[in-house]
Amino acid sequence: MNRPDIHLTLAPELRLFAPPSRRTDRVPTTTDGASSLGHVVESAGVPLTEVGRLLVDGREVPVSYVPQDGETVEVLGVSRPQQVPGAPLRFLLDVHLGTLARRLRLLGVDAAYDNEDPGDQALATRSADERRVLLSRDRGLLRRREIWAGAYVYSDNPDEQLRDVLGRFAPALTPWTRCTACNGPLHDADKESVGDRLEGGTHRSYDVFAQCSDCERVYWRGAHHARLERIVNEAVAEFGEPALPAEAQQA
Repeated sequence: MNRPDIHLTLAPELRLFAPPSRRTDRVPTTTDGASSLGHVVESAGVPLTEVGRLLVDGREVPVSYVPQDGETVEVLGVSRPQQVPGAPLRFLLDVHLGTLARRLRLLGVDAAYDNEDPGDQALATRSADERRVLLSRDRGLLRRREIWAGAYVYSDNPDEQLRDVLGRFAPALTPWTRCTACNGPLHDADKESVGDRLEGGTHRSYDVFAQCSDCERVYWRGAHHARLERIVNEAVAEFGEPALPAEAQQA
C-alpha cells in the first residue's frame, strides 16, 4: 500500500528545529498512514511544546489527527502571551538555566531549580506533580509525554532568555519578594534579628534587611544592587508594572 504524501510547512520561528532541507515552504513529507500529525511534527524535529495551531488545507485540527495523502499541513507557533490553564503559572528549570532561574526569582516569579541535575525523568515527573512549566533548551526533555507543560528557551544569553520567557508567558512581576537562592518568600527583617548572620562591615553600613522564610538567607542593598536594579527596571518597563512595591532590596 502506498504511503500518504503530504506537504508540510513550518512557521518561520519553528524552522530552526528542522534540518536545513526541511526549512522551506511545502516540504514533501511521506507519512506511514497511521501516525498522528503530532508524531509527524515531532519527527520533523519540532517539540510539541512549541506548536500552536495545526492547519490542514486551511482547517484547524488536533495533534491526534492522522494526515491523508495530498493534504497541505501548516504548523504554527504558539501565540504570545501563551495561556497555561489549570494551575497558577509556575516554572521548573533544568540544570543549565541557573542564571535565568535567579533572574525570574528576582522579579518575584515562582521558578524551581536545582543546582544538581536530577535527571530528565525526575524533572518530567516534578513538572507533572507540581504542575510547573518546564523550561529547557533540551528538545529531548521537552518531548517527554509526562511533563505537564513545557517551553523551549531559544537563546543561550541570559538577557534574551529572560525577555523570551516574560514575553511568552507574561507572568505577574513582584520584584524583590522571592529568595534568589531557594525560591522562598522574603519578609522584612530588623537588624537585631539577623545581626548574627552579618559581617561587621555589613552590620555597620546597612539598616534595611529582608530574610527568606524558607532558607533564612539575609538580603540587603549591597554592592551588586545597581546591577540587579537595572535588570528589574528593564523588565518592569517592558513587561508591566510590578504588583507590589519594591521594598526589600537584595544584594
